[in-house]
Amino acid sequence: MPRYDVRPPRRYRARLLALIAGASLAVAALAGCTPVAPAPTAPPSTSPPPAATPTPTPTGPVLFPDGTADDNLPLFAHVVETVAAGEDAVAGRAYVDALVAAGFDKTAMQVTNDRTTVGNPADSIQFSVLWDGECLVGQVGPSTPAPTAVVLPELPEGGCLVGVTRDIDW
Repeated sequence: MPRYDVRPPRRYRARLLALIAGASLAVAALAGCTPVAPAPTAPPSTSPPPAATPTPTPTGPVLFPDGTADDNLPLFAHVVETVAAGEDAVAGRAYVDALVAAGFDKTAMQVTNDRTTVGNPADSIQFSVLWDGECLVGQVGPSTPAPTAVVLPELPEGGCLVGVTRDIDW
């Protein structure tokens, strides 16, 4: 079977490439010459345009409303450590308020008293969040070497903390 070469002869190839390149440049040049309608201008405004507010991206632990107590322990521990590093390190209300701000349910919380029955500061305070049959429990205070956050089972009689707790009525 004879073989046919369908390519143009060598002497025409260079001319063909030059012709294609020239046509491409001409098309590009003409595309730049097409008239473009001017963009509509808005009437001048007397007030500055509102600034775009980016949506914040969580950078630390987050609440998992459908998660388990173990899923939410990192956020609980983060809140405990943050409050413990502040000026209200041994104030139960500060922990309750910070946990509520993080998304935990205040009605599921318990907290012990900040003071003893004779009015002295408590050696430690405990606070908790009941979470689907389990308890996120925190403890801080002078007798506690470091802020503590753990998951424990719910008590058989309900709740998370043993002993007297104070009303969370604020």
